[in-house]
Amino acid sequence: MPYLIPQRLDVFPHPELADSEGLLAFSTHLTPESLLLSYRFGIFPWYHQDDPVMWWYTHPRFVLFPNELKISKSLRRSLKKTTRTFSMNKAFEDVIFNCQTISRKGQESTWITQELKDAFIKLHKLGYAHSVETWNGDKLVGGIYGMALGKIFYGESMFALESNASKMAFVQLVEFLKIHNFKLIDCQQETAHLASLGARSISSKKFLDALRNNIFAQPDSFVWRFDTSK
Repeated sequence: MPYLIPQRLDVFPHPELADSEGLLAFSTHLTPESLLLSYRFGIFPWYHQDDPVMWWYTHPRFVLFPNELKISKSLRRSLKKTTRTFSMNKAFEDVIFNCQTISRKGQESTWITQELKDAFIKLHKLGYAHSVETWNGDKLVGGIYGMALGKIFYGESMFALESNASKMAFVQLVEFLKIHNFKLIDCQQETAHLASLGARSISSKKFLDALRNNIFAQPDSFVWRFDTSK
């Protein structure tokens, strides 16, 4: 049975107390501090505006190990031929806005509430949340955002206004994370889009084992931007 988290109390039940669907707890509030705490234990919010905040720990867990990234032949050709450019943390607020407002098949409303959006913008300013952008000239056409704690990147959402624009941003992100020796990317929930890029399910035990060495991790000191000198 899901637990109720009292107001102003940033404490979560053990993630393995989540029900079979992954629902762990409810609360009436969400703050940047509660997000930092929950993500360290693989717990994330997923709810709709005007609903209680619903906290989830999905299991088994859908993740991508950076070295297992799969790039299809067609995507690889597109990356080689593209005139698009990529950036990191150049337009975080625009990326999260597009992820919030873009129309998605089979989805009537967004789970990126204003409360969640505001919290992630604050975490971005504090150096925890990051974005990768895909540009066609001066137009933002795709992107992805999420949170990094130590050597784990917790992917939140991505969007594309042009074909392959989000996949291209994702590939750029993964290659960057590989350079900096990240252990895994938490995808939270399974999608065909991410599965095509090499993401797969792992057991709750394996996922929690990966988190244990990362629970008290702080933002890494390296600069979150691509090397444009090449």
